[in-house]
Amino acid sequence: MIAAALAATFEAPSTKDFVYGCWGPGIEVGGWHLCLNFVTFLAILTFAIMFLLFYLAFRAPTVVPGKLQTMMELGVTFVREQIAIPVLGPDADRFLPLLASFFFFILIGNLFEVLPGFGFSANSRVAFPLTLAIIAWITYNAVGIAKHGFFGYLKHTCIIGEAPALLRYSLLMVIEFVSNIVIRPITLTVRLTANFLAGHFLLAIFFLGTVFFLRDGPKTWLLAPFSFAFAVALVGFEIFVAVLQAFIFAILTGSYIGGALAEEH
Repeated sequence: MIAAALAATFEAPSTKDFVYGCWGPGIEVGGWHLCLNFVTFLAILTFAIMFLLFYLAFRAPTVVPGKLQTMMELGVTFVREQIAIPVLGPDADRFLPLLASFFFFILIGNLFEVLPGFGFSANSRVAFPLTLAIIAWITYNAVGIAKHGFFGYLKHTCIIGEAPALLRYSLLMVIEFVSNIVIRPITLTVRLTANFLAGHFLLAIFFLGTVFFLRDGPKTWLLAPFSFAFAVALVGFEIFVAVLQAFIFAILTGSYIGGALAEEH
């Protein structure tokens, strides 16, 4: 009976929470209606914050750095030493700008999920992680082709030299092609999108649940502290996930580039 009563009055979050209308008129491009809305605003704001952080921190670097320069130097050093060098070795500095851009853009965008007044990450919409994944896909394939040549790169990527000849040029070749060329951008996209899609629902359920328990009257007031405590704990967890997913996306991109540049499969 309690469950039925709650279900009758509690309005749970749904996929409608991810749909935002246009802010003003848009334009038609190739049959697509393009306009500015809350999600695209978040993506633009994420880029603007990242640009300003780097510009203000490094426009006039000093030997004794200020707080912002110190913070950004620590961030870039983290990306270099914990992501780029372990997977790229001597090529780390060559691809550090790309990996640092991925890390900071994803991290800043992810943190909007837990910021009051926003409560939403553009990375929970598949278009933005997909765009980043396509950039990563083009990069590691391009450097692999530049290093080995087109057919040499396909051989390097799809042929396992130690495998029996019958499998090497049949089933295993197809599996390696699908795994290395087709699946990688999909997994990069889905991993980032799914984490923040799920995170948005979890935060919404517990915060809305707290409001519902407080409004529903004395019979549910006792439940509100528990719901709120879970919500606060999830905020901390989402901050951890925000950092972790930025790290994972950057290090996977680096490892794919490193694999494309390697001499052996």
